[in-house]
Amino acid sequence: MQALFIMTSYIHDIGLLPRPQPKLPTNVMDLFSLKGKVCSVTGSSTGIGYAVAEAYAQAGADVAIWYNSHNADDKAKKLADTYGVKVKAYKCNIVDPELVETTIKTIESDFGKIDVFVCNAGIPWTEGPSIDAKGWDLFNKVVDIDLKALYYCAKIVGQIFKKQGYGSLILTASMSGHIVNVPQLQAPYNAAKAAVLHLGRSLAVEWAGFARVNSISPGYILTEISDFVSEDIKSEWHKLTPMGREGQTQELVGAYLYLASNASTYTTGSDIKVDGGYCAP
Repeated sequence: MQALFIMTSYIHDIGLLPRPQPKLPTNVMDLFSLKGKVCSVTGSSTGIGYAVAEAYAQAGADVAIWYNSHNADDKAKKLADTYGVKVKAYKCNIVDPELVETTIKTIESDFGKIDVFVCNAGIPWTEGPSIDAKGWDLFNKVVDIDLKALYYCAKIVGQIFKKQGYGSLILTASMSGHIVNVPQLQAPYNAAKAAVLHLGRSLAVEWAGFARVNSISPGYILTEISDFVSEDIKSEWHKLTPMGREGQTQELVGAYLYLASNASTYTTGSDIKVDGGYCAP
């Protein structure tokens, strides 16, 4: 009886009570539209993040772009002019939780709300076997950017979602959170991305009463993040990937659009692998 009381109290506390059905459009294309939504994407001055920001603008959303070292003001203006939506760029060092909080609250003030938040910023591990790494700097940086900064963002935007009563949090994880990559060795990165996957599932349960949380696990994608790898290693990647190549960012953005849109209102606690079949064998 005590266990039943504890579970009932828990369900009530996190909002896991019957909720009304969402009002959804009947046309499938309207389900995927982001018109009227505000989307915020960290690490969006280049690579996957910028491709996602552009896809959201194409789908009709207003977009907040985040950058740190690569100024994105010109890119924000280009997206706004091209797609006729509101786009602003925000400079933020995401390893500083106070700056993260200030930035997210500024975005909320500038746009009036936040419907979708994509935690995308990340860096690779480039020092090979962990025991041979020089010092602790890169390990700390990988954990700070790939995991801790993501939590800072989630914590603050989660408060906004709870206040609004809705929201979609999308985490960029990695196939490296599911498997161990070879031939390059990158244990700290793999561990951080595995933590991202479980954090996403955990937050999905915590937030089930007011918001959705999902992740996307890209495989090898043609972006600047893998420029440090030799062509010989990339050739090995292709051999281990059933589709025999790296993916393009345009082959990835559809998953982000799905999780941002009303097409996914019954999807939470999930991870979508976009990896050319790497994790399938």
